[in-house]
Amino acid sequence: MRTELALRLATPADAPEIALMSRDTIEQGLPWSWRPQRVARAIRDANTNVVVAGPPGALAGFGIMSYLDTDAHLLLLAVHPLCRREGLGSAILEWLEDVARTAGAKRIRVEARRDNVAARTFYNEHAYHERAIRAAMYSGLADGVRMEKWLRVGDDDLPPAGA
Repeated sequence: MRTELALRLATPADAPEIALMSRDTIEQGLPWSWRPQRVARAIRDANTNVVVAGPPGALAGFGIMSYLDTDAHLLLLAVHPLCRREGLGSAILEWLEDVARTAGAKRIRVEARRDNVAARTFYNEHAYHERAIRAAMYSGLADGVRMEKWLRVGDDDLPPAGA
């Protein structure tokens, strides 16, 4: 477990580095959509959390999650290739899940490329269930898999039949 890196909320100064990491580790082969301006908007958005690990200029990982009513949506999560397999991705995900629970979210949704076996396995290991495959989900170039994790389920919180 990578314990020497504390998690912290991102600042606008982190936006360029987050955007580059997204481009290089998540969006490779796709049009670059998470540019610094979009990341900066997410950092400023009251309904979104952007968490990072590492100091400015040397980020090891990040996660971006938005909140809407009782749903949370994990928009991006990345760990620098040299920092993988050390528990950092799990630490970032758990931090964001704790915030989602505190915010009253009932479930978290996330998507991954269908051919990204590492990401799908990572989320499955964290109790996310694959719900649907969507053809050409990413810019018409790559299929996607939609996943979800239910944080709390009561009688009125059950997923709709067939969902």
